[in-house]
Amino acid sequence: MTSAEPLQPAETSPRGRTLSISEVSARTGLSPDTLRYYEKAGLLRPVGRSSSGQRRYAADDLDWIAFLLRLRETGMSIADMQRYAELRARGEATLTERLAVLREHRARLHERIRALRANGRALDDKIKIYEQRLGDQA
Repeated sequence: MTSAEPLQPAETSPRGRTLSISEVSARTGLSPDTLRYYEKAGLLRPVGRSSSGQRRYAADDLDWIAFLLRLRETGMSIADMQRYAELRARGEATLTERLAVLREHRARLHERIRALRANGRALDDKIKIYEQRLGDQA
């Protein structure tokens, strides 16, 4: 999955239909190994299994994976993602804690965006200097 093509679980997995690990891999851009790692690391709850023991992902699993990918794309650490997933697994009693985790992450994201913008302006200034110097030579 690329940042330009966000996963849209509701469109990719009709409610009630489950997907194999290879189908989820194709739709998310995550390798089967990464999906297994996410499950082992506690980022994903254990997913359902077919009668032959193969993983079967439901629409809710895809919704959660899409959210994890957004957290990852915005720079959340695996440790913070694990903490959030653990709070989520504990249910409604953790809503306040989950909100705090997301607010903290959002604050770090806003600071990162601010720093990137400042760095972008510095690059623009340097580019202008070079363009002016090269223009003077023409």
